[in-house]
Amino acid sequence: MRYLVEPFIIGALRRGRSVEQFLGPVGSPERRGVRYVEVRAARTSYQVHVHTVEDVGHESFLDLDVFPPFDQVAGEEEPGQLLGTAEDPQDALVLAEECTGAVRGRWVNQGVVQDEYHDFVRADRPSGMSPDGHHWPDLRTSP
Repeated sequence: MRYLVEPFIIGALRRGRSVEQFLGPVGSPERRGVRYVEVRAARTSYQVHVHTVEDVGHESFLDLDVFPPFDQVAGEEEPGQLLGTAEDPQDALVLAEECTGAVRGRWVNQGVVQDEYHDFVRADRPSGMSPDGHHWPDLRTSP
């Protein structure tokens, strides 16, 4: 089972592990990108980051963490854009879902977002919905 049920999401965050969700394509056919959201534990809070990267992958190159940023900001050191923080993991999930359109039932453990991306690549990068028929979320932020 790829997707985490809520108690496992909260448990992972409380243990200091990140959870992620693939949000689908961005850009144009001439300049493709993909986006995913991450909730990660910080010292006394939980941070919500959205990552928008160039879609440079293929069947044997799936590591979204090393893809170049879609829009590089000069001097930017931290990958992804910080959308906000919350003191409680549940509140961080709500923030992530409100800001990005992420869906509660589609969170995965850190690193598993690559599997989601792999399914996307194998399905020939569908623009309207995920390979399993889930509509890509409406983008409510513009990182």
